[in-house]
Amino acid sequence: MSHGTMAPDTVALDLPELGKGRHTARLSLIGVIATFGGLLFGYDTGVLNGALSYIADYFGLSPLQEGFVTFSLLIGATLGALAGGRISDRIGRRVTITGLGALFFVGALGCVLAPTYDILIVFRVVLGLAVGGASVTVPVYLSEVAPAEQRGSMIGRNDIMIVSGQFLAFLFNAVIGNVLGGNEHVWRIMLAVALLPAVVLFLGMRRMPESPRWLMAQGRSPEALDVLRTIRSEARAQAEMEEVRVLARLDAVKRSTSWRDLVAEPWLVRLLFVGMGLAALAQLTGINSVMYYGTQVLEQAGFTRNTALIFNVLNGLISIVAMLVGVMVVNRVGRRSMLILGFGCATALHVFIGVIGIVVPLDNPARPYLLTVGMFGFLAIVQGTIQLVSWIMMSEIFPLRVRGLMIGASVAVLWLTNALISLAFLPVVQTLDFATFFLFGGCCLFGVVFTARWLPETRDRSLESIEAELSAGGARV
Repeated sequence: MSHGTMAPDTVALDLPELGKGRHTARLSLIGVIATFGGLLFGYDTGVLNGALSYIADYFGLSPLQEGFVTFSLLIGATLGALAGGRISDRIGRRVTITGLGALFFVGALGCVLAPTYDILIVFRVVLGLAVGGASVTVPVYLSEVAPAEQRGSMIGRNDIMIVSGQFLAFLFNAVIGNVLGGNEHVWRIMLAVALLPAVVLFLGMRRMPESPRWLMAQGRSPEALDVLRTIRSEARAQAEMEEVRVLARLDAVKRSTSWRDLVAEPWLVRLLFVGMGLAALAQLTGINSVMYYGTQVLEQAGFTRNTALIFNVLNGLISIVAMLVGVMVVNRVGRRSMLILGFGCATALHVFIGVIGIVVPLDNPARPYLLTVGMFGFLAIVQGTIQLVSWIMMSEIFPLRVRGLMIGASVAVLWLTNALISLAFLPVVQTLDFATFFLFGGCCLFGVVFTARWLPETRDRSLESIEAELSAGGARV
């Protein structure tokens, strides 16, 4: 990794120990409440895995219309990501997340009560706006309240909550589907589960503090120090304030607040393309095709629908375990090393799934189990490395003054890529069958090259020192 010189006015990371006390409990509480946004993100994107077939039966949908039930949320998420970053830069991270809690509730309730397919699509878009906004704002908020040595694990908690939400969706789908599968409104019950965490997010965030770094960017230093004193020791709060204050003085000289200002600085443009590339590659692994359409893939592998629903619960459980392991090691191992390992293993597993799906005959009783092992292995490695680290790095590499704008653009690319893959996945599988996984494998192989060539290392560094090095021409971008 090449290193540039640090900007002369930048304070190096040499902070007092974090220590333990009331501030530790306060920081943990913030992590729990804010990540309910991640839980909702996971549940609302995962619930269709089991509910979609019931929705299709209820409304008499064509395959194309089924695809649009998923696609509509993802388009809403793309728009929500673009808007959410900008809004959070203007009105604050806490206020934005609180509003998203209300939007989650409205979107979920509208879907539950939808009398027609068209109204369902409208409220899926509304729900998507909330999902996209949360996918941008929650990681940024966590990265800005977390101390440098805990930032990876703090943002990782949001990733754990995302896969926990997906696991709960799969679990409730399996239970509700097997118990109430004969009820034509069973899909409404599946969707209604999301209402309770939306209320928790809305009410809980009203009691949480604003991001101290956002407050500093607005020139509200006394308020920022007051917040830091509730989540740090006194000595640590003062030291972090000084580091942020130095960078704020530099930002005051060159304060990018719009796309026009951003493109005037070549290093920011390069950094934005790196963020967008990482976001797209995280989706081009094919992870969400498995999470959204896992039931259909398992049925195609040879399982019955009810068995596929039950096996799909294991998808969610494996994702949680993988994320927990990833969070335990992410602050000990370099971000780049984890990404290279993840993309490399994902390439091999895609090849394995593709070969088994093509070579092993349909009447071979081992076929569905071999494919399931490959899929579970793929989920474990991608969730514990690529998905975890990509969200962490997108929250770390962008400078404070345009963090919401740039992460919003990157996550919008993530959701747009997700939407296009989700819309195309089933038709492509119908055409290419299991050769589809070779395409995903090629994308993962490119991910190895992309990470090694362009991504900087951010482990154990303050957000301010990362920004200083990148702006001075250091790191790989």
